[in-house]
Amino acid sequence: MGETTETGGIAETTETGGIAETTEDGSGAYENSFIPYINKWGRRTNLLAVVLSLVPGVVLLTVFDINPPVGAIVGAFISVAVTFGLMWFVEPISYYPVLGIPGTYMAFLSGNISNLRLPCAAAAQESAGVETGTRQGSVISTIAIAASVAVNITILTVGALALVSAFQALPELWRNALESYLVPSIFGAIFAQFARDYPKVAGVGFTFALAMTLLMEFGLLSFLPGVPLYAIIIVSVFGTIFVARWMWLNGMIDSS
Repeated sequence: MGETTETGGIAETTETGGIAETTEDGSGAYENSFIPYINKWGRRTNLLAVVLSLVPGVVLLTVFDINPPVGAIVGAFISVAVTFGLMWFVEPISYYPVLGIPGTYMAFLSGNISNLRLPCAAAAQESAGVETGTRQGSVISTIAIAASVAVNITILTVGALALVSAFQALPELWRNALESYLVPSIFGAIFAQFARDYPKVAGVGFTFALAMTLLMEFGLLSFLPGVPLYAIIIVSVFGTIFVARWMWLNGMIDSS
């Protein structure tokens, strides 16, 4: 038998058979049904993508008998890892508050995270009036990313067939502007969107990013391997997280 009560205008249903309670805002269904389902299929589809990404190499090896030396493979992996390895850890952490659990699976499976999935999720949450890092924000992010994937596939299909020649017909100045400033302008818009709601945190993040960029420009990060852009991102992301948490614990900012 189930018992339904109403507290503070929120209906709450409790099952005596050990089934978790479900509230009117859907928190029980989200935590106990939706997220386990997402985790199960998100892991499966992402692992399947990993396996499928190895298929071209296997085909080259088995069908065309192309077998590169082990040293070349290890050297290539090290080169990639040194350049992008830290991003494998920084990006999931820094993108997660906006993407949520379902959106993280979908975004890393479909790609184009920074220039498409993340802006779409952030814009949808802003339009719906929900906060990032909440259950509502996660659901809105999931819907937005799913829509962006469908639209992206359609636009890419049309673009591959028709828009490439149109882009090449643009004046060189316009092409250079689109290639150089499109992604930074998207990030600038996202930063402005969140800076409006959290100006103190935005100031901290901007200060970290500016200071690290100046250090790199003056050659003070040259001791780091490769191009030290990853150092700017790591310090900016985690530095802002730690300072924002300290500010919140000391009552300097409100999380609501």
